[in-house]
Amino acid sequence: MPGAGLDEAEWQARVDLAAAHRLAVHFGYHEGIDNHFTLLVPGHADRFLLAPFGLHWSEIRASDFLVVDFAGNKLAGTGPVEDTAFHIHAPLHAARPDVRCVMHTHMPYATALSMLEEPELLMASQNAIGFSGLVALCAYEGFALDSGEGRRMAAALGGKAVLLLRNHGVVTTGKSVAEAFNTLYFFERAAMTQILAQSSGGKIRLVDEPALGRTVEQYTTSAQVEGLDRIELHFAALKRMLDRQGSDYAE
Repeated sequence: MPGAGLDEAEWQARVDLAAAHRLAVHFGYHEGIDNHFTLLVPGHADRFLLAPFGLHWSEIRASDFLVVDFAGNKLAGTGPVEDTAFHIHAPLHAARPDVRCVMHTHMPYATALSMLEEPELLMASQNAIGFSGLVALCAYEGFALDSGEGRRMAAALGGKAVLLLRNHGVVTTGKSVAEAFNTLYFFERAAMTQILAQSSGGKIRLVDEPALGRTVEQYTTSAQVEGLDRIELHFAALKRMLDRQGSDYAE
């Protein structure tokens, strides 16, 4: 049921965003109360949902989110707005009106990849191939304590889906929570298998060009199964997992 004064679209957006925080805990993508996920409020292009700083991601519920506009005004909700969350996410949303959801984490394997001298996601696994041409790179310059840092990240991201932050972590984007989380999930999987392979000390075998091009195309042509969207099916399944665990994310 929608929370007091909220329409069905905003309530569902809140439920999905809360679920994403809980799933980040489940998969080990979170850092306690740090990092941040944001989602534009349905029907608006100048304000977003953000968890109040200080909540552990394992306790975030749909009713907890703040509504913050691009000027930093708190339009709804109670609790503090963390500086780096605002200064990263507001410029990214402003620069990419096509992006509804922005997720930033320091998840371990993506962050390990960002620490390499050449932090390239190698086209050596099927998951990695799904990110061919979709990943941008941004140099590390410290905490995002002003909006200039967020604008720099937005410029580096350009029109791509993933921003790998050197020595820092990763940002994923999507038209929905489901899409941004799906990208987060599979980017971490791709980074994990690459780091594990590199840790073996053996030579990495890249996928040859004909197979690479064919697989990139197949990612597009196989996005649906019997008319149903793979990404939406994945996120729905993950929410059912939370439901079976008795999670209160949807409150």
